[in-house]
Amino acid sequence: MSTDAKQLRRIAFASLIGTMVEWYDFYIYGTAAALALGDLFFPSLSPTAQTLSAFATFAIGFIARPLGGIVFGHLGDRIGRKYVLMLTLLMMGGSTFLIGLLPDYGTIGVAAPILLVLLRFLQGIAVGGEWGGAALLSVERAPANRRTFYGSFTQIGSPLGLLLAAGVFAVVQAISGPGMHSWGWRIPFLLSVFLIAIGQFVRSRIEEAPVTGERAKPVGLPLGTVLREHWAAVLLGTGAMVVTLTGFYLSTTFLTSYGTKQLGYRSGELLTGTMLVAVVQIVALPLAAMLADRRGRLPVILAGTVVSALLAVPLFSLADTGVVGLLWLGMILYNIGRSLIYGPLPAFAAALFPATVRFTGISLCYQLAGILGGGIAPLIAVALSSGGDTLPVALYLAAMAVLSAACVLVIRYRTGTDHLAAEPAGERPQKGSTVDH
Repeated sequence: MSTDAKQLRRIAFASLIGTMVEWYDFYIYGTAAALALGDLFFPSLSPTAQTLSAFATFAIGFIARPLGGIVFGHLGDRIGRKYVLMLTLLMMGGSTFLIGLLPDYGTIGVAAPILLVLLRFLQGIAVGGEWGGAALLSVERAPANRRTFYGSFTQIGSPLGLLLAAGVFAVVQAISGPGMHSWGWRIPFLLSVFLIAIGQFVRSRIEEAPVTGERAKPVGLPLGTVLREHWAAVLLGTGAMVVTLTGFYLSTTFLTSYGTKQLGYRSGELLTGTMLVAVVQIVALPLAAMLADRRGRLPVILAGTVVSALLAVPLFSLADTGVVGLLWLGMILYNIGRSLIYGPLPAFAAALFPATVRFTGISLCYQLAGILGGGIAPLIAVALSSGGDTLPVALYLAAMAVLSAACVLVIRYRTGTDHLAAEPAGERPQKGSTVDH
């Protein structure tokens, strides 16, 4: 399929803006949960219970994501990508904006935490459909020899969102000072309206991909078809993705908590490390995708799993030294290796499923891997490190890398291809090119 250069640039930016909003929302909510949400929305609980309750609302977003993947995957496979993505962005950003306006417990009583939970749930549903649609928007429209590169713009939105959120919070904290707890935390949520407006404008100007080949004959229930005919692709795709998501949360979120509480680092030092990782990834992700377009996706992703396994122990060993420069070095090196997996991921996932159920299939893989890597992995890491030793956490992370490597090798064996280029957008792969054939 030929797409002119101007339209292709719009598509790439439209893919990027959604994940940028997603990760901006993710970071500002996590920061607000740590700073203010506990005692503002759950004041009758003990301080510990307040913090736990605030982070429980954070986890609700993860629980809702697979549902969003199913709902929006169904719509995307049935009616197309563009308008579904406009809806997910509006729903995701709108929920964030409304959290910024939400009265606290002292104003409206028990309705406050109930509404907070509801908005987080809606946010999670929207996020569940966002990644799959954004990935396909760019992958399906790009030239065959550059699909991995254009697919990587979806991934670049992640570090950009983290950088933007960190910058906004730093400025707001400097301006609001003591008022950060009472009202300052709301400003980053309210500012999301500008990202929504930009994203909606960009997405409204892109063209929906022509419905050709198999997509001209959509299946009645994409989820049923995926679970019945492509269950192996879902399991293997989820397994192949799990290390990159586990690696992100353990090398940033868990390490931030453990580093400040157990290793004596200042929170600002860990935040700086996370921002350095984001800057490095903005460069590393497209480079990894370009390499995959030249050498094949499976070999590059497999190399990423090997590097992730080898660097898991050094990541935590360098953190254990208590030297902030070595901490940052470990975080950066590990996430360069992780970029070899994360950059090619959209094009890799798209090639696992036929066009009629592709949105549903890749959304399920990504959101299930998100639950395992983002919802469960940090809890496992906390339990493993309870004795004050990070080696069990490092070995757990290495084991996830081995699991992902095994899944990639099985995909390679079953498909008989290196995923050098996905099949033409909208067309059914040839026999032997998907996991299930």
